Amino acid sequence: MFVKCDECDGKRFNDATLRVRYKDLTISDVLELTVDEAAEVFANTRSISRILKTLQDVGLGYVALGQSSPTLSGGEAQRIKLARELARVSTGKTLYVMDEPSTGLHFDDVRKLLKVVSRLVDNGNSVLMIEHNLEILKVADHIIDLGPEGGDSGGSIVVTGTPEDVAKHKLSYTGMALKEVLH
Repeated sequence: MFVKCDECDGKRFNDATLRVRYKDLTISDVLELTVDEAAEVFANTRSISRILKTLQDVGLGYVALGQSSPTLSGGEAQRIKLARELARVSTGKTLYVMDEPSTGLHFDDVRKLLKVVSRLVDNGNSVLMIEHNLEILKVADHIIDLGPEGGDSGGSIVVTGTPEDVAKHKLSYTGMALKEVLH
């Protein structure tokens, strides 16, 4: 529950701060913009534009700049973390470890995630991903399938290789599922 401040009328800034404007927008106005709207406003400000573009790349163009973090979904919060990493200057020598990054994402957002991961790899970085989403597994360079079950009945390497190699393995549950999406 939020209580609106009587003094600032919920704008979160004092009058002196609200008198400062950029392109006729106060800081309060800017924080109400979505990432897509802000990308237009700040198109000519390279440092800000680069960060906003990264947020758009991970599918967060609809999120308001001032949206409080507790109101974000799990998938949105995860993509903000990913965008933060992507916005850093790349050395091309980074190992990214991602634990089920597609969790909570819609199909279209999974495609956006794949584009972002491809960009990381194309820039010379490595990505190690723990994942169960078949749309991601089918485009992996290499899979290490652990199992055959979970918990005490798992943890052994069942098969390693390309998605096609894993799909051919008769004892791999992952392979059986991959076979369906590869053909």
